[in-house]
Amino acid sequence: MQALVLKNVSKSFGGIDAVSKVDLTVMTGESRALIGPNGAGKSTLFNLVTGEIPLDEGRILLFGKDLTREPVQKRIASQLGRTYQISNLFTQLTVQENLFLASWQTRRKKASLVATLFRSWRKFDNQRRYLAKIAHRVGLADKLDTTVDELSHGENRQLELGITLAHRPRILLLDEPMAGLSAAERIFMTELIMSLKPEITVVIIDHDIDVAFSIADQVSVLHHGAIIAEGSPEQIEKNREVQQIYTLSRQSKDSDHA
Repeated sequence: MQALVLKNVSKSFGGIDAVSKVDLTVMTGESRALIGPNGAGKSTLFNLVTGEIPLDEGRILLFGKDLTREPVQKRIASQLGRTYQISNLFTQLTVQENLFLASWQTRRKKASLVATLFRSWRKFDNQRRYLAKIAHRVGLADKLDTTVDELSHGENRQLELGITLAHRPRILLLDEPMAGLSAAERIFMTELIMSLKPEITVVIIDHDIDVAFSIADQVSVLHHGAIIAEGSPEQIEKNREVQQIYTLSRQSKDSDHA
């Protein structure tokens, strides 16, 4: 089954194409890496999929449903999850409280307004047990009562992923999940993401190509907003055009710092 399908998706800003006629198909249970130099349009493409910015043309289908014109909330309800380059957490609340707030809207039986206002969140035993499982999965089982401002940067990343998992996504968009992590934290996060397969379809953006290739079944390469190559990590690694783009990208960075 097709988890995510993009058909002729385009977006421009001030007449400049950020995403240009992108066709992309990600199958259910697949892990897909989306790579490309800075400014290639990767995060913009994620924003189009989640509905945070409207596309100019094209269609977006999620598990066969056309969500092209649907709001963000409808896409989340269709079990689309996403993490961001910069964590956005309630720093004065505990890990457990952050997870509870994130998971509240996914409860099958909604409590009445009165119950919500006057019943302590700690009395929702089933929900707390579910959140404890999420915390264990992301390596924060011993941090449930720790406030976010006491966590390390890596633990913040783990919590952000846990919050996304609390929504019970079927497809997960990960935007630079390794940013700022130590080598040990990268190994842990890589293993964690790989453990999600095939239960959750994963699409990941990461500048560390070794990490992206170790996670991905298939790789799509964006350049100037267009997909220029697709294939297995081995095929992409041998692709001359991709090699040239990354060589030019490194040369550009070197000249900027000269």
